[in-house]
Amino acid sequence: MITGLESNIPRSTSNHDDEEEEGDAAGAGKKKTGEKKSRKPKYAFQTRSQVDILDDGYRWRKYGQKAVKNNKFPRSYYRCTHQGCNVKKQIQRLSKDEGVVVTTYEGMHSHPIEKSTDNFEHILSQMQIYTSF
Repeated sequence: MITGLESNIPRSTSNHDDEEEEGDAAGAGKKKTGEKKSRKPKYAFQTRSQVDILDDGYRWRKYGQKAVKNNKFPRSYYRCTHQGCNVKKQIQRLSKDEGVVVTTYEGMHSHPIEKSTDNFEHILSQMQIYTSF
């Protein structure tokens, strides 16, 4: 159904079949020029903890860390280690309350939890939904 607002949006008249795909010739996993990048769901949690890393049952590989403006604590970046899973997470401690760690997940896991955690319920009870993007 097209509303009046949507009908004022200019539509492209170009043929997408004629456009070249970005990247290699196979174009595996690449979007065509002019298409919107799909967004992965993001979820942020804040947890009161003395340690930065929350044991959430998945295995993670750290791939980066950077200083963040107006915060004395760096932000750490992690990827899920399961083959084919593209979930990422960011971890950062709040500067205004050093006891709070904000963990942001991007994407949904394509596999079950890899390790059993006996205290998983305890961890979930400490979590509060901080914001949803």
